[in-house]
Amino acid sequence: MDREKEIFNRQSLLLGEEAMETIGSKRVIIFGVGGVGSWCAESLVRSGIKHLTIVDNDRVCITNVNRQLQATTKTVGMVKVDVLRDRLLEINPDAQINAVQEIYSEENDAQFHLNEYDYIIDAIDSLEHKTNLILSATNCNGKLFSAMGAAFKKDPSKIQTAEFWKVQGCPLARALRQRFKRSGRFPKKKFHCVFSPELLSNKGTFVADGTQVKANGTVSYITAIFGFTIAGLVIQDIVKG
Repeated sequence: MDREKEIFNRQSLLLGEEAMETIGSKRVIIFGVGGVGSWCAESLVRSGIKHLTIVDNDRVCITNVNRQLQATTKTVGMVKVDVLRDRLLEINPDAQINAVQEIYSEENDAQFHLNEYDYIIDAIDSLEHKTNLILSATNCNGKLFSAMGAAFKKDPSKIQTAEFWKVQGCPLARALRQRFKRSGRFPKKKFHCVFSPELLSNKGTFVADGTQVKANGTVSYITAIFGFTIAGLVIQDIVKG
């Protein structure tokens, strides 16, 4: 038995060899590899995805360590996508991981060639860039899955999935819908999201370099479950297809 078959032997037992071959043939792109996207990337590679592009402009900072897969005290200051790519290749050295240190925007959308992907994953924080990615991705052949807000939450039992227009109790989803309505530009097709209606508030303040700044309180297991859930939606969609 070759190395790759050994790596995925347990999943092959459950899903079958034909399903594993199909999973390995799919192309996936993830925008944002922070608290949600990093865990999604790892789960996808551990599930047999071999063609993965990860897009993020940031470097690891110390405040990422509580919730982002690639963030440790040893990786602070390093490029997030580079650190994550190296980890993913340790899981499956035969995978093709394309690390792109860029911020997605409407202006550079064309450089990502979204029509070449079977699955597009939105784990972007910026409302503006998230709006533009959703509009672009839903105009492509591939299927979009999107993460709504994962901050201000601590109860994993409240995490759900739903079609975007049926998401309830999420301020980020509400803000996105308002932007679509104001602009008169709407997603071309339906897409599913992971979200939670739970909404807590900070109990403290966030200080960086001696200055108090606005920040959203977040716990590791919530962002990870968001990422794992999106990975699960992708794999289930492939297997049923």
